[in-house]
Amino acid sequence: MSKSTIAAISTAQGEGGIGVIRISGVDAITIADKVFRAARGKKLSEMKGYTAAFGQVVRDNEIIDEAIATVFRSPNSYTGENVVELSCHGGLFITREVLRSVLEAGAVPASAGEFTKRAFLNGKMELTEAEAVIDIISAKSRIAARSALSAKEGALWKRIEGLKNSLVNTAAHFSAWADYPEEDIEEVTGENLRQNFSEWLSELDNLLKTYDKGRTFREGIDTVIAGKPNTGKSTLMNLLSGRDRSIVTDIPGTTRDIIEETVIVGDVILRLSDTAGIHETGDTVEKIGVDIAKNRLKTCGLVLCVFDGSQALDEDDKKLIESIKGVPSVGIVNKTDLGVKIDRIYIKDRLDYVVEISAKSGEGYDRLSEIISKVAGTEDFNPSEGILANERQRNAVMNAKKALIEAKNALDIGMTFDAVEVLLEEAIENILELTGERVSEVVVDNVFHNFCVGK
Repeated sequence: MSKSTIAAISTAQGEGGIGVIRISGVDAITIADKVFRAARGKKLSEMKGYTAAFGQVVRDNEIIDEAIATVFRSPNSYTGENVVELSCHGGLFITREVLRSVLEAGAVPASAGEFTKRAFLNGKMELTEAEAVIDIISAKSRIAARSALSAKEGALWKRIEGLKNSLVNTAAHFSAWADYPEEDIEEVTGENLRQNFSEWLSELDNLLKTYDKGRTFREGIDTVIAGKPNTGKSTLMNLLSGRDRSIVTDIPGTTRDIIEETVIVGDVILRLSDTAGIHETGDTVEKIGVDIAKNRLKTCGLVLCVFDGSQALDEDDKKLIESIKGVPSVGIVNKTDLGVKIDRIYIKDRLDYVVEISAKSGEGYDRLSEIISKVAGTEDFNPSEGILANERQRNAVMNAKKALIEAKNALDIGMTFDAVEVLLEEAIENILELTGERVSEVVVDNVFHNFCVGK
């Protein structure tokens, strides 16, 4: 690992009340002393860890800004190295000038995610915990933030630890029993192994099930607002987005193209698409929009199917209901403020979830939010259980599962225990790659490549 001392702006680059320049490495305190003058004259090198001083940042004896320097001494810092954080006034010019002073004093620019990478390499956190840092930064909802924070606190690592220890202990028992037959070591039997395989594969399957749900909470659900013209789809779009995102008129067919917006409803992120009204039409341009809307219904993760509650159901409504069979959907009976004349029973018999609202007034929004949470599965989601957060983690689990299935098959067809042990070791390698205990430099670099500079 490089012994260089790195520095970067760790706060968002833009106007703000405060900006933080982070310095980490063996010479962090020495370098900070070259650019920081404490108001009381005490050098940072004379200060203990977890202490701060008010003063000025200078370059060539010219004062750049007032600042607070906070000192963290190795190994009790975020990176495990000596760290100094200079908190100055926010703003692009000032923070960049302070950073330039630090770099001229001997630091080198930090690369993307290098502070967290050093924390991982210095044993301050496991790889899954390090990956959670970027998820905390990019979280767009309360559930996503809670999930990422739980991962940062080791929820996934703790869940994996029991499985890993069981695999390692079994492999060690294999080796001891085979290598020391004269010792009084319990015999390895096919019956015991089959029981272990069943438990291991069950745990991996349960872990894999968390991936799609976790991705839903982080990235959102691809959601289509569908319905025939003039049912209030655009009004619903505007209600959910909190602003006038779609054009709303009393003229049917106003929306002819797809309008997209990402919104948060309760704890669920929805990647919304307001589509053209689905109905039979002879208008060439409108028909293109209708065809696009129909195609989106085939690929989306959720349909908000909007009906005009003040009118009776017609064939267009019924055809739409038939077209979304098998797709997670919520039937929305809109315009309740105009009185409900629609056949509620017909809709409820064919759709799992139905809610009555007035998108114009907002009445029924809370109930709609509850139902969307139920469809998305947030009601029974417990982020502290540990979930797979990204494709790297999922691939490691998939590869471990594949190796265990092959090991079980080898056992079932009567192959030697040596062959079973080799495949068991392969499963362990994949689990260790998941936790970062045995991972290549290429994988580590790839993990931190997506981090922002300064974190």
